[in-house]
Amino acid sequence: MKPTPIVLSIAAVGLSVLTACGGGGSGTNVTKAAQAHGPIKIWYSNNEDEVAWGKAAVAAWNASHPKETVSGEEIPAGKTSEEVITAAITAGTEPCLILNTAPAAVPNFQAQGGLVPLNDFPDGAKYIESRTGARASQYKSPDGKYYQLPWKSNPVMIFFNKKLFAKAGLDPKNPPLHTNAQFLDTAKKLVAAKVSKYAIYPAPTSEFFQSWFDFYPMFAAESGGKQLVADGKSQFDTPAGQSVAQFWRSIYAGNLAGTEKYNGDAFADGVAAMATVGPWAVNVYKGKVDWGVVPVPTSQAMPANSIHTFSDAKNIGMYASCKNRGTAWDFTKFITSVDQDGKLLGKTGQMPMRTNLQQTYADYFAKNPAYNDFAAEADRTVEVPSIPNSVTIWQSFRDAWSRSVIFGKSDPLLELHTAATKIDGLAKHS
Repeated sequence: MKPTPIVLSIAAVGLSVLTACGGGGSGTNVTKAAQAHGPIKIWYSNNEDEVAWGKAAVAAWNASHPKETVSGEEIPAGKTSEEVITAAITAGTEPCLILNTAPAAVPNFQAQGGLVPLNDFPDGAKYIESRTGARASQYKSPDGKYYQLPWKSNPVMIFFNKKLFAKAGLDPKNPPLHTNAQFLDTAKKLVAAKVSKYAIYPAPTSEFFQSWFDFYPMFAAESGGKQLVADGKSQFDTPAGQSVAQFWRSIYAGNLAGTEKYNGDAFADGVAAMATVGPWAVNVYKGKVDWGVVPVPTSQAMPANSIHTFSDAKNIGMYASCKNRGTAWDFTKFITSVDQDGKLLGKTGQMPMRTNLQQTYADYFAKNPAYNDFAAEADRTVEVPSIPNSVTIWQSFRDAWSRSVIFGKSDPLLELHTAATKIDGLAKHS
């Protein structure tokens, strides 16, 4: 299915990991930089709703900070956001803040010397951890510092087309999608009834990040919230990972998902009856698809309030060329305040990464019930590991997944084991 605006910016970065240390400097220079105030520049994503929110946030700040003005603009056009940021770091032209920093790219930017550890600020770690809660630990780098502020997530769930389900004789109010077996049986019924060509259509292409939308949400759920790699060792050559691989192999072997790139949105076009997406999709499919949403399935039925999923987050990074870091940090806290998080939620439907989300914005969720399921899921999101060689690790996994699960050229369990061995080596030497 067609990648979302949230996903496009992460596309295929073969970023080389340099040997430099993370940015920020040391000693007296760090203290001076962290205390410096004055004008700063920021980049936000080119997502229309985020641009509108960003412009309003900048205007609100500037109205009360005439000596610390912020100039904001969309991230410059390029093949990918990551390539644009990498080039800017190399040239020393990156802005103070980029509100479109992908967690998977953080280790590369850090190795390039391009990021400021937010622990440089006296309240840096405390602010992140108090706002984000327990999930904050997933965003620490191996040196124990935060080179990104966890900002907003798009918890991945299963969208289903109610009309197509009803045509296939399936209950659109309570679809049988809770377990892997139910999901597989439902997928077969959808295709057999010819209500859609495929039951589901995750992108079958080889980019490293595509595993975040087929394997990773279900692995997060099946494993109870584990990441791909933890403590320098892969976590997926396990019963949980094997179960997910076998499930998806059954889907592809049954011709229930497409194996060729689809130039469009298979779910919106009715080519697929289901999709794995986040809350960004609510506005995208409004008026196009009468949809419902459920958590990703697991091998054994689990209550919805215990199921984990992939975060699909974008975060805020402070970059090393920034001189007035005191202002940059104050502005970061301003745009992640309760008030601004509420405005971001209202404008984009994306979930601010803060504790007690549903309680804090109870009025919003009462008026916008379509987002409630995503908000409930937001507390149980799993991030990509923040470790060096991150992109290479994910590409190694994707290559193995493509060969075995999507195209059936090798045994999925053997490929998981081989990939785990390779990834263990990459994680060990990262």
